[in-house]
Amino acid sequence: MTTIDLSTIREAALDLALATWYDEALRLLDATTPATGDAQGRVLLALTAADVADRADHVFGRTEAPKRFETLDAELAAYEPDASLAWNVAWVSLRRAYSLAIRNPDGSYRMGPGGRTPGEADSMVAEAIRLRDAAPDEVRRGWASVCLGWITDNVLADRDAAPAHYEVGLAAARATGDPVLLFEAQRHLGDHAHDDGDPVGARERWEESTAAGGRARHIGGTLAQQLLLAVLHRDEGDEAGARAIAGEVLRWANAIGAAGTARQAEAFLAGVDPTEAPEED
Repeated sequence: MTTIDLSTIREAALDLALATWYDEALRLLDATTPATGDAQGRVLLALTAADVADRADHVFGRTEAPKRFETLDAELAAYEPDASLAWNVAWVSLRRAYSLAIRNPDGSYRMGPGGRTPGEADSMVAEAIRLRDAAPDEVRRGWASVCLGWITDNVLADRDAAPAHYEVGLAAARATGDPVLLFEAQRHLGDHAHDDGDPVGARERWEESTAAGGRARHIGGTLAQQLLLAVLHRDEGDEAGARAIAGEVLRWANAIGAAGTARQAEAFLAGVDPTEAPEED
């Protein structure tokens, strides 16, 4: 039997997930057995599996996550985590709620407040604020702020209020050197710059986001970001360049099974602008 620190397994699984190797990440987690009586270790592994499965469902359009969250709930019923681990559990649960809130059953995007259950958006906003204020460190505070930006943008459709939340995430990314947080904050701030008619600002932010995604080996995210750079080529009148980039994004997205990115690339090639502001259902 080999003994290894479970936090190392968690980090390795999340790195595999960033590279879209979700099944490999889940196999690694499933093959890891905590020591007898290690309730915290079981929670940590179940949490990481739920995290990875939620990302896989979002990218691949699958339904792996529900059973992983059921396992996490079962483990939590037998163990009360410390404040740091409890924060991580709440964060993954909030991100799962957001993932479900912006998808229709067929996997297509659902944007805006229309047709939602009463209090759905308010509860997500309240939880994001709670996690931001209770974050144990700067990186986690930055992620909660970015999530508040996602909700404000895509669930509330309040485009004017969202950038301030992304700016908090950007400041945290710069202060800590976290490339994935930098990728996410600049991706969305670039989208707002583009909507505001600032192509120079959009290019600066999107190019930095793309580079940060590459540094983090965030393959799916980097492909999605490349598609936004194709938007700038089209805006500048370089349709051939725009189509060349989008064609490569489509080829790679199909190769790794990133169904959502593939749909966006196909739509872009058909003339659709993926940066259009969210519309209510």
